[in-house]
Amino acid sequence: MDSSQNLDEKIKIDNSLSNRYIDLDPNGYFIIKVDLKENKIILEHFLNNINDDGYALDPETNEPIKCDSQNKRVCDEVFEGISAKQLGVLITEKRNDLITRFDHALYLGRELQKAEECLYKKLPYIQD
Repeated sequence: MDSSQNLDEKIKIDNSLSNRYIDLDPNGYFIIKVDLKENKIILEHFLNNINDDGYALDPETNEPIKCDSQNKRVCDEVFEGISAKQLGVLITEKRNDLITRFDHALYLGRELQKAEECLYKKLPYIQD
């Protein structure tokens, strides 16, 4: 298999995995942003509740949180850094109460690494 076939297969697998059902972390979720002007990665943590069907609920309204909602939620904590390692250590060693699921931690590690690459290559970052 040549490298272009490997890349095609990787994209197919990654797209499939991005669309699977996942159990949400009851301790909340993170939004990752890259600030190219300030040269930093911003990691915002949001609280949520999880209902019996596995949907994230806004803890204030108890309404489902929609990905495409125009309602802007207020994060409960913001972390900033210049590397994936810096932020990863911060949220797993200094604030280890924010992540309860291994798959959530692995996902954050991948996304923070992507964000770091975008920061240093001066590219826009889009969270998966």
